[in-house]
Amino acid sequence: MINIEVEKNSNESNTSILRRFTKKVQGSGVLPRVRSIRYSGRKLSPYKVKMARLSSLSKKAEIENLIKMGKITEKGGQSKRK
Repeated sequence: MINIEVEKNSNESNTSILRRFTKKVQGSGVLPRVRSIRYSGRKLSPYKVKMARLSSLSKKAEIENLIKMGKITEKGGQSKRK
């Protein structure tokens, strides 16, 4: 964790202190790092990865089976029933 401190000089206005603080924050690189990890989720456990992969494989096999039987078209939409 990076702590950024700015102390007020004798003849300095609040605006100039804020400006100095903003420049220090930008120079430290804190904001880009925080923004890059803002929406990233945590890493899934190996079990969760395995179960998700097995689920997708079973869905894929089911779709291939339905295509072979002619119940759905290859484009993913259902064929018209007669």
